[in-house]
Formats: sequence, structure tokens, C-alpha cells
Amino acid sequence: MNPSVERPLRDRLSSPEILVAPGVYDSLGAKIAEQSGFTALYLSGASLAYTRLGSPDIGLLGLAEVADSLRHIREATTAWLIVDADTGFGNAINMIRTVRILEASGANAIQIEDQEFPKRCGHLQGKSLVKTAEMVGKIRAACDARASAETLIVGRTDAIAVEGFAAALDRGHRYVEAGADVLFIEGLRDTDQMREVNKQFSGRIPVLVNIVEGGDTPVLSATELQAYGFSVVIFPGALARAFGHMAQQFFASLKAHGTTDPFRPHMLDFRGINALLGTTTILDQGRRYSPENIRT
Repeated sequence: MNPSVERPLRDRLSSPEILVAPGVYDSLGAKIAEQSGFTALYLSGASLAYTRLGSPDIGLLGLAEVADSLRHIREATTAWLIVDADTGFGNAINMIRTVRILEASGANAIQIEDQEFPKRCGHLQGKSLVKTAEMVGKIRAACDARASAETLIVGRTDAIAVEGFAAALDRGHRYVEAGADVLFIEGLRDTDQMREVNKQFSGRIPVLVNIVEGGDTPVLSATELQAYGFSVVIFPGALARAFGHMAQQFFASLKAHGTTDPFRPHMLDFRGINALLGTTTILDQGRRYSPENIRT
């Protein structure tokens, strides 16, 4: 059984072993990730924008779209789900509604950030921030809105790119004091910054780090990040980027050959996809309730 159904995420984050949470954006990806052994998944707002809207992560996605995706993913997995809620989709009052809806939809942790709306990906340039006091109020509103204290609030700051590293640390301290359960300082530039963040916060609060291939933060392994003191590492858009690369190759092959046959070594066939989905088990379950098996 997936250990995420047996204990709260808060307990897992107290472990010295780093938690690796790959980014997902749909139920199929979540199911494959869980079958691959991951006990935590990250519902990435960027990946939802890429796949649902065909858009970059520039604040076009809304709460209803995130909640709808989350409900479907929760049906498909028992893993802990860390959910990207952007800015909370508005002010503190919006934040209250956001937390209530995402918690009811299956979130184990809800990540909120201090960008002004419309927000953009943490590794894009041109961001702007709300005042620290406004974000503190939103964190407090998020904490008060949750039905269970086991639903974690992840406080994220994008201040490094806007105000500098020292300001990001200052904001981090304020967000921890406001009640955030996990701290996320986005866009760490080098290992010196990684070391300093964990010097100030590790042991006091779980610290999350974000790895974006081609982004601002050095791409290190989970083992290396654990040595710096991080409790959680997310790879939010990696699956979407892997899919994009594969899809370009797939469509180029289909266009060139007029058949999928040359690409078949890189595909699941019909039997393979049904084995992954557990189709036989589902159909067998349905037969228990078919008319021929019901005695009246």
C-alpha cells in the first residue's frame, strides 16, 4: 500500500530523507508516477497551462481548472498531492475560497506565492511582488480556511528575482512566522544560496526546492539536495517537457512514414496501455454487478 494513505504528509516531511515529488498534470501521469514508486506528486500550474491551454505559465489558468484537474487526479492516485495554487487567485478572501475548494478536492498541501496578479512562471523574467504584509495576510487566511491542520500551506516567495536574495530570506522568515508549514524560496541561483537558505530554515521548517531544466536553479540530484538540507524537491514541468519532446518525434515519424510502426518500440501497444490502466480488474469488478450475477 502507498504509505501516503497511512500517515500525514507532515509526518513524512519530518524524516531526514528528502521527498521527491514529480510534476503531473493529469490522471494518467499520476497513475504512472505512483506505479513507478513515487509517494508524492506535484500538481503543476505551469504544466496545466502547457497542456490544458497550450499556453505558457503567465497567469491564464483559473481556480476551477486547477480544482477540476485535481479531482480527477485524486481519483487515480493515493499519493500525497502538493497543489500549485499560484497567488490564491486573488486577495485574502479569494485565498479562503481557494484553500477550501482545493482541500475538498484532495490536496494534501497547497502552495501559494507572493507575486502580483497576473503571475508568471518563477523562472521567467519580469515578475512583480505584493507587499510582504499582504502575503502574510494571505498565508494567515489560508491557514484559517483549511478544514484540517494536516493540509499543509506552502509559502513561496519569488523575491530573489525581484528584490534580491536578502529580501527573499526576510520574506521567508515573515512567512514562517505567519504560519506557513513549508517554505519555498523560488529561483535559487547557486549552491551558496541553497546552503544559506537551509542554514536559516532547515530544522525549523521543511524547505522545498524547485528544479527546472534550463531554469535559474542548478540541476542537482535528490541525494545532493538532501545533503544541503532540503526536505522536498519538485520537478514540476519535467513530464510536460519530456512529453513535448516525445510528441515532436512521434508526429515527425508519423508524418514521414504514414504509419506508427517505426515508432512502436517507443510506445505502449493496446495490451500495454490496458495493463497499465488495470482494465481487466475494472471489468472483472463490473461483472460482479451484472444482471446474470444478481440474484433476486
